[in-house]
Amino acid sequence: MEKIIINGGNRLTGEVEISGAKNAVVAIIPATILAEDVCRIENIPNISDVSAMIKILRRLGAEVKMINKNTLEIDTSHIRSNVVEHDMSKLLRASYYFIGALLGRFHHAKVAMPGGCCFGVRPIDQHIKGFEAIGATVSIEENAMVDARADKLLGTSVYFDVVSVGATINLMLAAVKAKGLTIIENAAKEPHIVDLANFLNSMGADIRGAGTDVIKIRGVDKLHGCEYAIIPDQIEAGTYMVAAAATQGDVLIKNVIPKHLESISAKLIESGAVVEEFDDSVRVFADCRPNHCSIKTMPHPGFPTDMQPQFAVLLSIARGNSMVSESVWDNRFRYVEQLTRMGAKIIVDGKSAFIEGVDRLKGAPVKADDLRAGAAMIIAGLISTGTTEIEEIHHIQRGYDNIIEKMRSLGADIELRVEPGDEKSVLSVG
Repeated sequence: MEKIIINGGNRLTGEVEISGAKNAVVAIIPATILAEDVCRIENIPNISDVSAMIKILRRLGAEVKMINKNTLEIDTSHIRSNVVEHDMSKLLRASYYFIGALLGRFHHAKVAMPGGCCFGVRPIDQHIKGFEAIGATVSIEENAMVDARADKLLGTSVYFDVVSVGATINLMLAAVKAKGLTIIENAAKEPHIVDLANFLNSMGADIRGAGTDVIKIRGVDKLHGCEYAIIPDQIEAGTYMVAAAATQGDVLIKNVIPKHLESISAKLIESGAVVEEFDDSVRVFADCRPNHCSIKTMPHPGFPTDMQPQFAVLLSIARGNSMVSESVWDNRFRYVEQLTRMGAKIIVDGKSAFIEGVDRLKGAPVKADDLRAGAAMIIAGLISTGTTEIEEIHHIQRGYDNIIEKMRSLGADIELRVEPGDEKSVLSVG
């Protein structure tokens, strides 16, 4: 068993470099299938979700090489299989992007229902709606394999009933080589949607409107390889911003796109922190307990759901009472049980959490219920008295590149403890 051990009370200071965006890279790696060529991708984060994606690509027949620690070369010209089995798809939620990529290339994809963090029911009905609109027939077999096939793919207009990042990405992947014009209405607008569109356009696609709620895709006959660099990770940056404010620290967060962080910066400023923006970095510092405030998660450009647990930790030691409202996922407050073990006063009522700020948290044995909850537990450990032990840290390793080393460089007393017989998890592509 691996654990993260934190002795709290240290103020974070210094500089930290943000890695490539997890939510972008897990869409862009499957997109290389459409090139039938060699793609060189830079700014790859060292996370287990990337390792899982590489395993799936190799199983399909792709050649994947690590050029350096943050650059991959992917050759998908020899892919012949269009099937992703359960043992691969269970590794991460984003495995469902292989449906769109394989459907776009082969007009037939069989992909097992995905794994990943559990926030309650996360249906793929909007994905299926998009696939069917452009001419595919989709069925879910008894063994939970999604079977999507089409004689040909034809562009059309698709209106999503709800804003869905996953459905927007999957339809983009499937539609780039469809004949004619595909229009996605009520599309998601997150930064990684724009990054995927830019990557596909670098391969020869014709996509316009990414970042707005209407995306237009004019199908092309063929795509080609390219060189591309992944955007910085908005959520990793936000996590260090909150950690700096929570520890009353002073941290310069480098390699970021400040515009992507505006909703996070606004709430940190409201809570009493100071946020300074530069061209490709932000500085966050605080010298007192945070003020109470309320947040409500919303699709981009609103406050991101992936920052909700981290910000709840900040509010748990704020002066006064705060409220956190979750409008994206049904079951994202599971981490509250862990925080209450550390002395937080939080009451959950449906999709809202009511937080009464306390002077300090106390170290305790806790677990990472999911990826962002795990990041929240690290921040909680940093601001607690005593020692915090975090278990089930594989969730954290899915989305944070070298978080222990980065936190330690800022002055945190944090370490990875590996029980006898275990080995430290690292990105390895051979």
